Amino acid sequence: MIASDMSRPAWDDDPAVSGWPGLPALERDGTADVCVVGLGGSGLAAVTDLVDRGLDVVGIDAGRIAAGAAGRNGGFLLGGPATFLHAALATWGPCAVDLYRATLAEIDSLEEILGSDVVRRTGSIRLAGVPGAPVELADSEDCDALAQCLRENDIAVEQYSGELGRGIFLPDDAVMNPARRALGLASILAGRARLYEHTPATAIGPGAVTTPSGVIRCGLVLVAVDGRLEQVLPQLDGRVRTARLQMLATSPVTPRRLPCPVYGRWGYDYAQQDASGRLYVGGGRDLFVDDEWTPSDEPTAQVQDYIESVATSFAGESVSVVARWAASVGFTADGRPLCTVVDDTVVAFGGYNGTGNLVGPVTARAAVALGLDGIAVPQYLSS
Repeated sequence: MIASDMSRPAWDDDPAVSGWPGLPALERDGTADVCVVGLGGSGLAAVTDLVDRGLDVVGIDAGRIAAGAAGRNGGFLLGGPATFLHAALATWGPCAVDLYRATLAEIDSLEEILGSDVVRRTGSIRLAGVPGAPVELADSEDCDALAQCLRENDIAVEQYSGELGRGIFLPDDAVMNPARRALGLASILAGRARLYEHTPATAIGPGAVTTPSGVIRCGLVLVAVDGRLEQVLPQLDGRVRTARLQMLATSPVTPRRLPCPVYGRWGYDYAQQDASGRLYVGGGRDLFVDDEWTPSDEPTAQVQDYIESVATSFAGESVSVVARWAASVGFTADGRPLCTVVDDTVVAFGGYNGTGNLVGPVTARAAVALGLDGIAVPQYLSS
């Protein structure tokens, strides 16, 4: 196991995160038009849509906002479905392009709301392999196939060849501190909705959400949970499965070594670098896949050792690790996010397959439309 004093995500070192004043816990029964359970990126997007409609909204989170995967991920804002566009098109059909365009629009929306100091339009690089390591021919060919598919669908893409290796550059993508993004949205929404931290839902049913200190009675419940969704709503067991994603952060390395978020080896390994030179690195889940299908969010030595080697490759020099952490995320069988009615007036959404930063809010907007208007979800979602 990893020492507990290193398991705090390095994103929390940002003063905008470490200085978060917190929100109260729910202390009594209440009523609302809608109760949103889970205040990560998708839950906050749902709250935004709901208050924009003029509805009375209560939102609850089991811990601090963004204490789960919403604030512990790689901070990438990448257009498209979890599987690369060409692969998604082959299995989902043309709706995969619709999801891609919806995620790019979501980047625009986030930048408008939070500003360019939070959402940085850097683009992203997909490498064949990782820097300094042998490249599998299949990975290189897959990069080329993705580039061709993007061009055929009028999505911006350029070839990349540089000190990091060979791959493609996607100029529309962006990067952020994920915890800062979520807390920034919560700060904006706190005056428009009743938001509560450290308020777990102990029971969810039609018209009511029970917490340790009170029951929220409402006309609609939206369950915005990604990792461990099948535990929150056991009726979804088999439709979504929880996995652990692990990351680490390093001391500063050579400045501007990574000009933007970079991911390689089919996207399984990834890193970004902040202005101070620190690297935030994750990956390796596929190499230890049997162990990583777990609801545990404790980092493990074998995965962390691998990620440290990846960090060295991305840095191009020796690294010193300053933090290690993990998060729980939800996966679905075909890579389509889940958005479904699970009970009368209860809609659940999650299973973002490791790409919830943009896919989550897109799914949340579909969940609001499903729950309030009865509008069928788009084909790129699983209902």
